Amino acid sequence: MRHFLTLQDFSQEEILQILDLALEIKAQHKSNTQTPYMRNKTLGMIFEKSSTRTRVSFEAGIYQLGGTGIFLSNKDIQLGRGEPMKDTARVISSMLDMVMIRTGEHSRILEFAKYSRVPVINGLTDDFHPVQLLADYMTMIECGIYVQTDSKFCRFYPKSVAKPVVAYIGDGNNMSHSWLNLSAILGFELRIASPKGYEPKDEVVKFAREMAKTSGAKILIGQDIDVAISGANVVTTDTWASMGQENEKKEREEAFKEYCVDSAKMALAQKEAIFLHCLPAYRGQEVSEEVLEGAQSRVFEEAQNRLHAQKGVMVWLARENGEKQQIIKK
Repeated sequence: MRHFLTLQDFSQEEILQILDLALEIKAQHKSNTQTPYMRNKTLGMIFEKSSTRTRVSFEAGIYQLGGTGIFLSNKDIQLGRGEPMKDTARVISSMLDMVMIRTGEHSRILEFAKYSRVPVINGLTDDFHPVQLLADYMTMIECGIYVQTDSKFCRFYPKSVAKPVVAYIGDGNNMSHSWLNLSAILGFELRIASPKGYEPKDEVVKFAREMAKTSGAKILIGQDIDVAISGANVVTTDTWASMGQENEKKEREEAFKEYCVDSAKMALAQKEAIFLHCLPAYRGQEVSEEVLEGAQSRVFEEAQNRLHAQKGVMVWLARENGEKQQIIKK
């Protein structure tokens, strides 16, 4: 059973294939020629952590693919009353065609996937946010910033204007971990600047550096925001205090106060650089108002691409797991 739990589980060619499919599905959506790839399929959406973008994009996505989505919060299912994850997995997966989970500890989604009879998608855990990175790279592709490859899965790419040099500014959290994964697998330069004590986890960095030996990725991790941004063509950041870290808010605001991406910082990047943010954004903290709303920002195009990237993931998983005969084909 193939799941979508972290980008570490996928080859470069598989990631490109999913992105190619997502771009095709987006083109169909724009031309109103959508194919109901998942007609009569049901997606269960378990939210142990709430979300705006994740719920809307998955629910709209499965509907646009011809299927149905069921929203399940802790208040709706027995997980919220202490039922073991493995029991929930065995029961729910016997009734559904696919499951998306947005939760805390990554071990929870690993346990669910272990006992699930259907593909499981990571909608976010404390350690990884892989669907967001597909949307981010999809946005970069549309801006002509991508790794050139001879892969056949690049049908919808515009003319390349630059190879990615990505600067990630801020917390060494699930977003930084997923950027490390994507960079290491696809082979582009990633520079991470985090305050001391808030760096990415050692094991994730170790994986990325090992993978980079094959892919040619260049990975730099430090504390200097100016060094990270200088000459980059993609600048990205994330909130200083993620969901579940509210009690650390004041401490984090003090630690990250020099890590705001403002106009002066963006001026260090290449002139044609774009700004990305997974949202929600807190203006005046990790990013200034003028950058978020400025000409270089692709934040809201990026947010919309969550919809299409996730449709690509769902269709790819259904195909990969032997459901081709049950999917409506062109």
